[in-house]
Amino acid sequence: MGIKRLIGPAVGLLALLAVAFTVAPLAAPTPVSQAQGATRIVVDARGMEVTVPAQPKRIVALSEADLDSLLALGVKPVGTVQGRGQTGTPRYLGDRAAGIPIVGAINAPNIEAVLAAQPDLILAGNLADEQILAQLRLIAPTVVTFQTGEHWRTIFQRVAETVGKTAEAQAVLQAYEARLAEVRASLGERANAEVSIVRWNAQGPVYMLPGAFSSTVIADLGLRRPAHQQSGAGTGHSPTLSLEMLDLLDADWIFVGTLAAEGEAVAAMTQVMNTPAFQQLNAVKEGHITLVDGSLWSSAIGPIAAMAILDDVEKALGSR
Repeated sequence: MGIKRLIGPAVGLLALLAVAFTVAPLAAPTPVSQAQGATRIVVDARGMEVTVPAQPKRIVALSEADLDSLLALGVKPVGTVQGRGQTGTPRYLGDRAAGIPIVGAINAPNIEAVLAAQPDLILAGNLADEQILAQLRLIAPTVVTFQTGEHWRTIFQRVAETVGKTAEAQAVLQAYEARLAEVRASLGERANAEVSIVRWNAQGPVYMLPGAFSSTVIADLGLRRPAHQQSGAGTGHSPTLSLEMLDLLDADWIFVGTLAAEGEAVAAMTQVMNTPAFQQLNAVKEGHITLVDGSLWSSAIGPIAAMAILDDVEKALGSR
């Protein structure tokens, strides 16, 4: 269906969206892209049953986790959202995500752009806005694929089940396990090293908590975290640290990045890294500080991201 042919349905849908929340519907609305042919029922992250196409062809991915998972499964979506702190798809995905149209930001999809993508399935990440979810459901079957705190493997397997790629998902996870073993072997005497994971914001540095995605990959490798970075099970990060608390960032090795490739956060990080207090950290003295993509290490989720983190660790700590 071309854009010109879409104008009529688009006008009708937008009119329907305008009244959808003022007039109580007599029944669940039928999505614009109602699947023709075989369907399946899947259970989303909230426990809701959703009827989806047995073999979806045009999928919109509204989170980094959905995008990463689909690409790992060999599926290229017809629309996705910006990576955190970026104007396009996440940097770490490189050419894998080239050419995928942007249909909004995380947790803020552009409904008209989603409609123009003509999806037959929408993966909504952990979107919690019921009004937006209701609008998306008018366009195509919409699946909430994860809730905050879920492990990336669980999210990946749910996405795979939703798009009918469970066998492919098993192969991806097996490849991850094999890569884990390979990187562990490359660490040699550093296999028990203590690792600090730091994101530098414009306001100052934070360290990632144990439940954060990159922390789980580091744990899979068997590397340790500083004691204060192991407390709790949060999936986010610590409060911003003052310059007087920079010692909390120290470890055998420090991986540090920012969400943006340039701008205030990078300027702030560069300035602080040149201060005497930062230069006194043991990892800095030993030359054991590695600059990484902050969006990958502090906001990405998925098997491709996990593999990229393993690559960074091997490059920094590997003995071969």
